[in-house]
Amino acid sequence: MYLEHANITVINIDETFTFFKTAFPEFKLRGEGTSNGKRWIHIGNDDTYIALNEQAHVKPATQDYQQSGVNHLGFVVEDIEAVAKRLLDAGYERSYEKVVQQYRIRDYFFDDNGNEYEFVQYLSSNPTERNDYSE
Repeated sequence: MYLEHANITVINIDETFTFFKTAFPEFKLRGEGTSNGKRWIHIGNDDTYIALNEQAHVKPATQDYQQSGVNHLGFVVEDIEAVAKRLLDAGYERSYEKVVQQYRIRDYFFDDNGNEYEFVQYLSSNPTERNDYSE
């Protein structure tokens, strides 16, 4: 099982497209169009993608996770330092300080629409260690 896609409504598709291209330079535009007069795009690779829908009046989730809805999407990456450097160099802000744990490193960023994304690099291939939440 793997997640084929996530579908997100954003205020500005171009800004979110830039965020994802910065984090994942290998992502490509898979498709685009309009539906009900609103623009949409799919950005990703051959196996997974993010569907973006543009809507002028979107209220992002709150950082304190006190509302229903998606709080953030998490992406497993091989080199979290490279992803963070690209995002920071492009002017994106962390939503939390980077978290370094024994078996993983997590870093959270906002896109320009106020949506939050988690990037995680696992430091172990052992599932028991990767899924250790005791820290």
